[in-house]
Amino acid sequence: MASLLHIDSSLYPGGLSASRAVTDAFRKAWEEQHPDGTVIYRDLAAAPVPHIGIDAHAAAFAAPADRTPEQSAAFAVRMTLIEEFERADAILIGAPMYNFTIPSTLKAWLDNVILPGRTTGEAPSAEGTPVTVVASRGGSYAPGTPREGFEFVQNYLEAVLKGSLGLEPDFIVPELTMAPRNAAMSDLVPLYEASRERAFADAATKAKALAERLAR
Repeated sequence: MASLLHIDSSLYPGGLSASRAVTDAFRKAWEEQHPDGTVIYRDLAAAPVPHIGIDAHAAAFAAPADRTPEQSAAFAVRMTLIEEFERADAILIGAPMYNFTIPSTLKAWLDNVILPGRTTGEAPSAEGTPVTVVASRGGSYAPGTPREGFEFVQNYLEAVLKGSLGLEPDFIVPELTMAPRNAAMSDLVPLYEASRERAFADAATKAKALAERLAR
């Protein structure tokens, strides 16, 4: 019975969020393929995980018997997140671009999950797990565009998810999401609509393909 860890980080709820709309489409397609499967859902905007403090950080480098009560409590939170991450057969992440990079809530989740010697290092504990990232953005940062050099979502997540955690990342990129709301971008609405349609199609196709791969 396959399990999916679904993480959203958009500040906007429901239909107001481009990334949530696409992750929801992916999840529904996944559930159609895995009606008896398990989905663990975390909404990092509604229920943020704590940023790493000194107790959570220091506890990772101390023997359990040597940890203070505060360190033990902080580390227990990290372990909950790490064990969810390790148990997942596949991961789905909504990662909208805010100020050229990912939301701070998503960065906090990653900081909690990244544990040297366990989830990172020579043999990462979730190595090879497929992760689909819906990286929405208000403009376009694609190769050849004027703002290509400001793209710090895919570049960063590729480095962390693949380079550090050993996962297999795949990206769906709905772009130009501000076009319907920004008069200066009105000429780009058709490109936005095409990107949105492509993102929903990709979500359905990739979810089905991933489900079939894991069923083998």
